[in-house]
Amino acid sequence: QVQLVESGGGLVQAGGSLGLSCAASGSIFSVNVMGWYRQAPGKQRELVAVITSDGLTNYADSVKGRFTISRDNAKNTVLLQMNSLKPEDTAGYYCNGDVRTSYSLRSRVYWGQGTQVTVSS
Repeated sequence: QVQLVESGGGLVQAGGSLGLSCAASGSIFSVNVMGWYRQAPGKQRELVAVITSDGLTNYADSVKGRFTISRDNAKNTVLLQMNSLKPEDTAGYYCNGDVRTSYSLRSRVYWGQGTQVTVSS
């Protein structure tokens, strides 16, 4: 079994910063792409940022220049540093990882349970 657990959400004023962390644990052989997604009430889940095991990154246009994704491969952890937060960044934030377990030749995507980020104006 594989679990992804997020932490670090909360309430912040507009212009402030928050850092999110997501740790994958379990019978992990390797983790390829890891990413952050968000979902606001009444909206579809959308990509925020992704990072490969080699450190290549991709960001949604709405967060470029404000958010930074990084990872620690040794700890199977992905981080999201969010600066200059706006009220429109308010959403549930979910991490995922493309994980190959120690008992399978195939990888699959696992999701965390989500953490709430609320930005007040």
